[in-house]
Amino acid sequence: MCTYRRPKLNIQLTHLQESATIKLADRVRHLQSRGRDIIGLQTGDPDFITPQPIIDVACSSMKQGMTHYSYSRGLPELRQAIADKLLQVNGVKYDPDCEILVTCGAVHAYYCALKAILNSGDNILVPDPAWMTHVNMLSITGGQAIRVPSTIENKFRPTFFEWERAITPQTIGLVINSPNNPTGSIVTEAYLNDLHHLAQVNDLYVISDEVYENIIYNDNKHLCFASLKGAKERTILINSLSKTYAMTGWRVGYLAAPAHIINEALKVSQNSITNLPPFIQCAAAFALSDDCIAHTAQQMVNVYARRRAMVMELFQKNDQPLFNLFVPQGAFYFFIDARKVAQTSTQLANILLEEASVALVPGSVFGHCGAGFLRMTIAASDENIEKGVKAIIQWSQNHE
Repeated sequence: MCTYRRPKLNIQLTHLQESATIKLADRVRHLQSRGRDIIGLQTGDPDFITPQPIIDVACSSMKQGMTHYSYSRGLPELRQAIADKLLQVNGVKYDPDCEILVTCGAVHAYYCALKAILNSGDNILVPDPAWMTHVNMLSITGGQAIRVPSTIENKFRPTFFEWERAITPQTIGLVINSPNNPTGSIVTEAYLNDLHHLAQVNDLYVISDEVYENIIYNDNKHLCFASLKGAKERTILINSLSKTYAMTGWRVGYLAAPAHIINEALKVSQNSITNLPPFIQCAAAFALSDDCIAHTAQQMVNVYARRRAMVMELFQKNDQPLFNLFVPQGAFYFFIDARKVAQTSTQLANILLEEASVALVPGSVFGHCGAGFLRMTIAASDENIEKGVKAIIQWSQNHE
């Protein structure tokens, strides 16, 4: 009798967990579809509709026949718009012909970048806590993530002692994400200069995730890592239009790096997506270059700022014993300190979902240093944010 033996699977994937944030979002959608009134404060998806003029350009481009294969590097007009933006806003000059690659969102940009630089046994330093795709994508591409711890006392910025002691002979680069997901922390110019010096001394790439660069509060400022003197040559810049223009579903991002890196990343992109749909690229080029769209994008940031102030006020005026806020300098998340609660952050998130009908992301999914925290988005309606925060406070008052 012949016994069926199932072929083996990719061991790199069998040891990898699903994306915790996406899995939670799917769970919330499932509960809502079954009639549960869940206040969803877990997602990183702006609650705004993509500005209508951007949609109009996409529709017009489709009608004009922009529905076929196109330049694998990205439409020339989009690469030029990206180069113009990088020069005018970030102060860095990139050649649109050979130093920019249009990608299927920032995740794909990161994937292409890693495939371009990683060899077997290489590792890359990733802060803890961090958006876990920075870690998981390394596993998928055959590399290893070395986590660099941080603390709330240091505004979730790893100290340079921690950066330095994490480096091994196999370390080829490090990741920086400012403004940061999940904490909303922003690094200072002095910090970036020190990090640049560290990278120079140890001959490391710097993968700079700048997806949240436009969502900044008060007098805080974003500084593009590649704009530092001598930094462009080792910087792999990742960005997308998702957060700034409420275009998460459009899946349009880009990679900016020296030509020899882009040339290798291009091979990965050609063999994974061929090219981004050209009608989407036309819309993206318009979004990056239109002054009215820039104004609309700033209005979205103003709304996030108002919501941020609302959350702070609600916590300040309601006596509750268990939660403290780490106030974000940028991005659209609060990292709530819940270390006074006996439960783990995963248990607490499940309890709040079941008992308060509020969906939050447990901080532990972002790394060991996120344990005891909860990530809450303000990329949700005013009504849901207010209801959610009040439900969290009420739960806290009932469990002191």
